[in-house]
Amino acid sequence: MAETAQLPNWDLSHLYDSPEDKQLGADLDAAASRAKAFSNAYAGKLADMDGLAFAKTIGEYESILDGLYKAMSYGQLLFSVSTSDAEIGRFYQTLQERVTDISADTLFFTLEINRLDDEALAAKMSCPQALRYQPWLDKIRQYRDHQLSDDMEKLLLEKSVTGHAAWVRLFEETFADMRFDVDGVGEGLTQSQVMNLLSDKDGAKRKAAAMSFGKVLGDNVRLLALITNTLAKDKDIEDRWRGYARPVSERNMSNQVEDDVVDALVSSVRGEFKNLSHRYYALKAKWFGKEVLDYWDRNAPLPDDASAAFEWDDAKALVLDAYNGFEPRMADVAERFFAENWIDAQPREGKDSGAFAHPVVPSAHPYILLNFHGKPRDVMTLAHELGHGVHQVLAADQGGLMADTPLTTAETASVFGEMLTFRKMVDNETDPAKRRILLAGKVEDMLNTVVRQIAFHEFERRVHDERKSGEISVERLGDIWIEVQSESLGPAIRFDDAYRNYWAYIPHFVHTPFYVYAYAFGDCLVNSLYDVFANGAEKGFQQRYLDMLAAGGTKRHKELLAPFGLDASDPEFWKRGLGVVSGFIDELEAVS
Repeated sequence: MAETAQLPNWDLSHLYDSPEDKQLGADLDAAASRAKAFSNAYAGKLADMDGLAFAKTIGEYESILDGLYKAMSYGQLLFSVSTSDAEIGRFYQTLQERVTDISADTLFFTLEINRLDDEALAAKMSCPQALRYQPWLDKIRQYRDHQLSDDMEKLLLEKSVTGHAAWVRLFEETFADMRFDVDGVGEGLTQSQVMNLLSDKDGAKRKAAAMSFGKVLGDNVRLLALITNTLAKDKDIEDRWRGYARPVSERNMSNQVEDDVVDALVSSVRGEFKNLSHRYYALKAKWFGKEVLDYWDRNAPLPDDASAAFEWDDAKALVLDAYNGFEPRMADVAERFFAENWIDAQPREGKDSGAFAHPVVPSAHPYILLNFHGKPRDVMTLAHELGHGVHQVLAADQGGLMADTPLTTAETASVFGEMLTFRKMVDNETDPAKRRILLAGKVEDMLNTVVRQIAFHEFERRVHDERKSGEISVERLGDIWIEVQSESLGPAIRFDDAYRNYWAYIPHFVHTPFYVYAYAFGDCLVNSLYDVFANGAEKGFQQRYLDMLAAGGTKRHKELLAPFGLDASDPEFWKRGLGVVSGFIDELEAVS
């Protein structure tokens, strides 16, 4: 394992020095004052504005949000590394409530924009300054048919801190307080530590970790089922009031992707389960000399894997070298994350066990969180999150309203960064046996990103559909979980009763319903994109790629992919992406 003392912790003083920083209070006071003045000046008056005045009003709204989101981001980042600290939790909750109260004064703006008729809006958009905001306005106005009355929208916003946000906080703090006793390893392990053991070289440690993790989940499963049922019902109520046809519909709209495109993705991946995951895990079981693998062996290192742990500096050099080999400007941006302390990589108690890149606001800069244990997968995670970070930096010039990228294309740079790093690792390795191990590791990562995330999506779909008929029991949640895992992973993976509760630790189900399919979308998209690059794309690919990232949220997926000759609405697009994974498995079968 990497020496955690040498790992970086981020420097949040770029935002604020502490929760008591006077500048934080001053910024919130200024935002409150500006929001109140904004409401008094413009509420009920948008229809009568000319294009230039309308554009200036949008710019003022964007500026107010920048200040609010900077403060909110500070709270989120601070809480993510201190989830078990009661004072930090209190600060974060209070901050959320303050920001929500301030936001209530600006809520009228998007609601009133959606009440403008098309002809009146078109007249305003004849002004070049207003036309700049067209992508953002298109995104806002797609919700016109699902918008409630102003009073109801304000009520939902103000109650969110005691509704969804409160249940999310309970989920996070529950997991932050969980400790795991693992036979032969130690007592009081954190979630990050026990999850890391599930890919340990020692099979006994993997099993012990899996048993401990399942037991502690089981001890808390009634609470976690209550959280899941409550949030699913909360979503169902709001979806019905807003008139969404399906539980996934609002997420698809937010992702700026059509329902039929998502359906095609899900159908394509599920149709390839046997050719991808079933085939690979059967092959892996043979490498272990078994007919079937226990679920705790699914991510186990191969029997002949003697890979040494990565030191942080080696991981950093590898990723930056891979980025530089593709396009030096990407490496230059990525280097800033290390040089300016924008990364928190040290595993420790109370820290979020996952990984993310938080864009904060365009006027500041992104931050990256991960838990680095020195494994090849941790190197891939670093490459992944740096890809997000580069994307967020390049898109910042679009401004606060349009820099944000839909989830479906937000994974583009991250997965592409992983692929670049993987290729660099393979190119640097001359030993055929070690190259096979690297290839197997990449296949497993791709299966976790594509097959597993679509299985998660299917679990979510079934849970939200069944929740409409009443509360779902712990037993039924376990049944659904085992059914979708069996379908996706295949007969070469064996489960036990402890695994029935593993659905409960997936944070995306709680934080962002129906987020998970975006990983599969992004992976297939990047596989197709990288296939274009690897098969002799004409000169200029790198510039088109950077232009795609810099576009942020100003273009939908069809516009972004068109310069590369790709179209996600074409079934061949998904076949091309999945074919890359299948080709890797073909290669593994051949060398085995």
